[in-house]
Amino acid sequence: MNMSSESLLVILFVGLVAGWLAGQIVRGTGFGIVGDLIIGILGAFIGSWLLPRLGIHLGSGIISAIVNATIGAVLLLFVVRLLRGGGGWGSRWRGRWG
Repeated sequence: MNMSSESLLVILFVGLVAGWLAGQIVRGTGFGIVGDLIIGILGAFIGSWLLPRLGIHLGSGIISAIVNATIGAVLLLFVVRLLRGGGGWGSRWRGRWG
C-alpha cells in the first residue's frame, strides 16, 4: 500500500477536525491535539464501518468525511463514557439544573 503525503495530510486533518468536533459535542471541550487526532481517526473507522450498514450514505468529499468521522467519534466517546460509568448524556445536565 502506497500512501502519498497529501493523503496522509487529509487523513490527519479530517481526524483532527472530527475529534475536536466530537469533543465539543460530548464533553464541551477538546482533548488536545493528539487526543482529538486519535479520537477522530478512530471515529472515522467506526463511522465508515457503521453508517453504510445502517443504510446512511453521506456522499464523497472532505465535508462528508468529516461528518462521517465526527458521528463515529461521538459514538466512540459515548460508549467510553458509558463504560467508565460517566452516566451518558444525562449526567452532564443534572449538575446544572437538577
